[in-house]
Amino acid sequence: MCTKKASSSFDAFRQMKCPHCRRGKMFTHPFYHPGKFQEMHAHCPVCGINFEPETGFYWGAMYISYAITVAISVSVGVAIRVLFGPGLNINIYIASIIAMILLSVPVSFRVSRAIMLSFISPYKYDPDFEWDGKLKEDDEVIG
Repeated sequence: MCTKKASSSFDAFRQMKCPHCRRGKMFTHPFYHPGKFQEMHAHCPVCGINFEPETGFYWGAMYISYAITVAISVSVGVAIRVLFGPGLNINIYIASIIAMILLSVPVSFRVSRAIMLSFISPYKYDPDFEWDGKLKEDDEVIG
């Protein structure tokens, strides 16, 4: 468990750290872990805040994830068109876009939840928070 504090709210978001203490990890496993990339700690292992401030809080993350998916789809479509020209079979476009969407699911899932928790949640950074150096035990997982 990395306990180095992120220096800014953007760094906390980028490193997927708790927005309150900027030390605790939001997710239990790395994004490339098959089947467990979506598991989040229910509470911050450092400061103990609840990572699900209200029931259904992460439903808004679906819209953020949708926007990320649209951006990926358009980017891949444009890149294929620029690299291979307009005469390419439409099935190659579709297969390439679907493949990139499927490969990006773990990342877009995490990024959308991190955006929700870091920028839209009621939790704000507490510069006066003093960490005692002990991680809190939390077996509960969201996801």
